[in-house]
Amino acid sequence: MATKKRAPRKSAKKSASKKRASLTKRAEPKILITGGTGFLGMHLVGQLVESGAKTLRVMATSIPEWIREIGVDGVEGSITNADDVARAVEGVKEIYHLAGKVSREREDARQMHDIHVNGTRLLCEAARAGDVKSIVLASTSGTIAVTDNGDVTPDETFPQPVEIISRWPYYASKFYQERVALEHFNGRGLRLVIMNPSLLMGPGDERLSSTKVVLDFMARKINAMPSGGLSFVDVRDVAQSFIAAMKKGAHGERYLLGSANWSFKKFFGRLERLTKTPAPVLSLPKKITVAGAQFVDALFRQWNMASPVEAEAVEMAEYFWYLDNSKATNELGFDPRDPAETLQDTVAYLRETFLGSI
Repeated sequence: MATKKRAPRKSAKKSASKKRASLTKRAEPKILITGGTGFLGMHLVGQLVESGAKTLRVMATSIPEWIREIGVDGVEGSITNADDVARAVEGVKEIYHLAGKVSREREDARQMHDIHVNGTRLLCEAARAGDVKSIVLASTSGTIAVTDNGDVTPDETFPQPVEIISRWPYYASKFYQERVALEHFNGRGLRLVIMNPSLLMGPGDERLSSTKVVLDFMARKINAMPSGGLSFVDVRDVAQSFIAAMKKGAHGERYLLGSANWSFKKFFGRLERLTKTPAPVLSLPKKITVAGAQFVDALFRQWNMASPVEAEAVEMAEYFWYLDNSKATNELGFDPRDPAETLQDTVAYLRETFLGSI
């Protein structure tokens, strides 16, 4: 009888141990990445998995098979749906908020505002209602670092150029996204870090959300040399900086991320040497270039035909998108790779993926 009595006690102890282990496992903090299937999201998820991060969850409108293959939990849903957001945030303590839409089309203005502004508000409200402690928000350098003539290189203290960025729906929606996030995820014990990367380059841009300008150059679709300048940065370095920001970023602070401030003449010159594709030679005054692009675009739209030029892109290229990354370097350890390497990897990926050759 004694043996029979000891057996269940041993079994109960083992069962209790399993129960505690199960509870411990369920209690592990989860990390949510919204928009984790996009260009930046794909690299961020990959780096988190490689670093040994556990219990990752990705929220996207559709979950590709590779997400499940690497052991990441996938939640299908829309960032603009309160129920979907609440489901994604459940049990989460840290959020990388990358969900967004990149478009230069004015017809997409309402959708971008809905995703960036209303979606961010829903996420922040759900995060506050739950147990989320930190959010790292993906914004853009364009909410801070854009000037008319490139005579200054803005840092995070530069007054936000509202008059300029309000001309383009994408940047306007990102400007208000930052404000909404700061307003709705603020308080004791909460931390919101805003990341402001410049134009993302590197391999893996399946949707051409950032690297289309390089593909257009390779396809000889760019016929005139813009008078402005751009900043760009490797997507892999940005993903690393996001992880660093989750650990070390200060609440309410913005961090500009860029590796090169180049005129378009220099940028296309580098691409010419890499691709053996001639850079555009024609250069026109800013007013003529922009007005001409707008006229051609309007004409083709009137005929219900696809325009051969993107008027918004042409106008943007006449401005200077330079930035100072000193703050991210000093506080997050941001150390971008050689921009020549980034461009080489970008070109190689685009050739292999879209042009069928290496």
